This record gives sequence, structure tokens and C-alpha cells, in this order.
Amino acid sequence: MNSGYREKYLYPFIGITVTATILYFSFDQHFDFTLVLWQKNMGFVAVESTHFTVTDVHDLHTSSKSTLYVNGWNSYWLFEAPSRDTVSRLFKKASQLGLNVCRTWAFSDGPGPNSLQISPGVFNQKALKELDYEIVEARKNGIRLILSLVNNLSVFGGKEQYVKWAQEAGVNISSSPDPFFSDSTIKGYYKAYIKAIITRKNSLSGVRYSEEPAIFAWELINEPRCDSNSSSSILQAWITEMAAYIKSLDQNHLVTVGLEGFYGPTVVEKSEVNPGEWAALFGTDFIQNSAIDGIDFASVHLYPDSWMPLSNDTEKMNFVSKWMDSHISDAENILKKPVVFTEVGCRADVKDQGVYNRKSMFTVVYDKIFESARKGQAGGGAMIWQLLVEDMNEYGDPFSLVAWNEPTTSQLILKQSCRLQSIFWKSKDLERNDPCYGLVP
Repeated sequence: MNSGYREKYLYPFIGITVTATILYFSFDQHFDFTLVLWQKNMGFVAVESTHFTVTDVHDLHTSSKSTLYVNGWNSYWLFEAPSRDTVSRLFKKASQLGLNVCRTWAFSDGPGPNSLQISPGVFNQKALKELDYEIVEARKNGIRLILSLVNNLSVFGGKEQYVKWAQEAGVNISSSPDPFFSDSTIKGYYKAYIKAIITRKNSLSGVRYSEEPAIFAWELINEPRCDSNSSSSILQAWITEMAAYIKSLDQNHLVTVGLEGFYGPTVVEKSEVNPGEWAALFGTDFIQNSAIDGIDFASVHLYPDSWMPLSNDTEKMNFVSKWMDSHISDAENILKKPVVFTEVGCRADVKDQGVYNRKSMFTVVYDKIFESARKGQAGGGAMIWQLLVEDMNEYGDPFSLVAWNEPTTSQLILKQSCRLQSIFWKSKDLERNDPCYGLVP
């Protein structure tokens, strides 16, 4: 190597690198030593009318916009996985099936070795670094994350833990978990948590969460219910306030609610779509809650085995079809936003006439999404609940699966990934390492 090259290029580069490293360590004492210098190029997801779009920057001078459809899954347990290798294997396996979005918990509230928030404003840095790692690994594999910020249920703390914290601080509220949505002290706790997560700088990549394109969206709460206010006015006000607060901190990312999709008592003509009369009594309303300006896309869940335990397989499949048609139509014609079925669960141990029904249900769900996409309608995608990797039984439930060990299921997933791509791309347009290369026309 000649001395002119060293003086002109190499030495300045080394100098800049060393200086930047020293400065970074000086200003961020929590920085993890494992520095990610190069990351996969990704664009932020946006919403245009009833579709998701991504603007991909190819170089300094060129970019292109493409439509994105979600073929995704849930793995709630990522930040407390047994090992980082478990997280890496999951994302690698999922990317091989063409899956592109994972929904997971960005919360765990209360005392415990794996909690993200031990008490209001007090955080477990070790657990947060595992959240950092899953974001880096997702981006490495070309996968985006929907990060849910609190649980309606008491599992992982949830709104019940927030109420308990307020009571311990002397706030005069009932022991019901519903003050979570209305008490100013509790709302202050939740906003402080939101701010801490959204403004966090990743200890591995140095990228703030608010500037991380591998984050698809923020989800306000997993399956919100406000039993004491069936008219949904309390929850409606809470969603409005919290969505606006997130937008004040982060203009790059989408926001969704985390709804199960039940229609409220004010929408009488939709009551027959619900899985039962009970579904209208939880203080939620799919149309009202999803129509709020700060909510970018609607979210719906789908659990016929849990919601209709006495129905036979045919009745459940009819419900699935009607449920999806109704919500896609509402998203297209009323909300004018995309809708994603962010949890789709089917028990592996439920049989009808000796035949497992998981394949039947996933087929109906995937066909509905594909038809909506093919017609340019608002069905933005579906996400399986939930994927595991091997030897993770402690995180399992009756809906869990290790998809790559079930050839029929993995073939269904890959087929859905590829045919959604085929709406816009041909095999010749894909990179050879794309799982759909050669499988689309």
C-alpha cells in the first residue's frame, strides 16, 4: 500500500472512527460493547389510504415506494427468551418462510428478574438490552416488529400492576383495574414508560427506537377491555390521548390499538357479527376505537375455539369468514384504513370428526387476505398466534406451534408469503436468496 493512499484515505478514516467511538462512549455510559456498525437497509412503513407502503432508499439519489402486505406471527416472549441464540434462530427460520412482521411484548411490569419496568420509572437495564437485541436481529433478517406497550391482563403486570402502584403511592382509587384508563396518576406512569421506550437508544446499534425502521408500529395495549364502561367512552378518550402522545414523540412509526375487534352496543346492526352477546359488554367498539385520528391502522384478533367453544367446526369456519369480511369491509368503506388480524389462533388439540382444523382455518384466513390484497382492498395482513422454536414448552399454549416442524403449516405460510409478493413482483425481480424466488410466476 503506497504512503499517499494511507495519508489520504486510511489514516483519516481511522482517526474519524476512533474519535467517534470515544465520543459515543463518553456520552452514553450504558452502551453495550457489541457495536453493530452495518445494518440492513430498511424504509419506514407508512399508510396511504387503505394500504401499507414502504419507501426504500437504494442510494443517495434513488428510492422507490412499494406496497406491503403483512404475513406475520406472534412471539410474545422474545425479550425474556432462554438465550439470544433462541431469538436468532426464530427470526432466521421465520424469514425462510417469507414472514415479514413479528408482534411481541415491549412490556413486563412489576418485580421480577425479567421485568422491563420494576416500578414506575425504574427499569431493568439487562432486560432492556434483550429488547435491543431482538430489534437488531429482526432488522438483520429483514423483519419488522409490532411492539405492544402494556397488557390488559395481569400476566406480565399489565394495567392491574399500574393500579397497584398508584394505590401504594396513596392514590384513592378502587381495586378494579379500570382506573388504568382514567386516573391521571396512572396515565402519567404509562406516559413515562412510553417515553422511556420510544426515546431509548439501542445499546447495540446506537439507533433510537423512534428512528428504527425495523419497528413496524407501536401498539397501545394488548386486548383492551374496560368492563365498567360498556359505552366505550372511557376507553375512547384514553386511546385518543395516548395515540396523540406517541405521535408527539415519534412521527416515524405507525400506531394501532391492539383491539380484539368486538363491535360495541351502539352498533346494533353489527351485533350479529360478534361471537356472542357477551362481546359487546367490554367497553370496546371496533369502529369507534379504530376511527381515532392518531390510529393508523385497525387491529383485530380471531379465536373461534376460545370464543365459540360449543360450536362445531363448520360453525367456526362460517364465523371466521363473516368476521373477516365484516372487518375488511369496515376498514375499506368506513375507516378507510388498513386492518391487520394481529392474532389468529387455532388450537392444535381440537378435532372435528378426527381431523385437525388448523389447516382449514389458516387456509380461510390466508385466502381472505390474499383476495383482499389482489383486489386492492383494506385487508392488510394476518399474524399467527404463536410461533415457538424447539424446546420452549414453558412458553407454549394450546395455540402454539413450531411451524417448520409441521410441513403442511409451513407450506401454507410460505405459499401465502409468495402469493402476496406475486401481486407486485415476479421471480426475476427477486434476489436469489429470497424464499419466494422461483415460486412466484
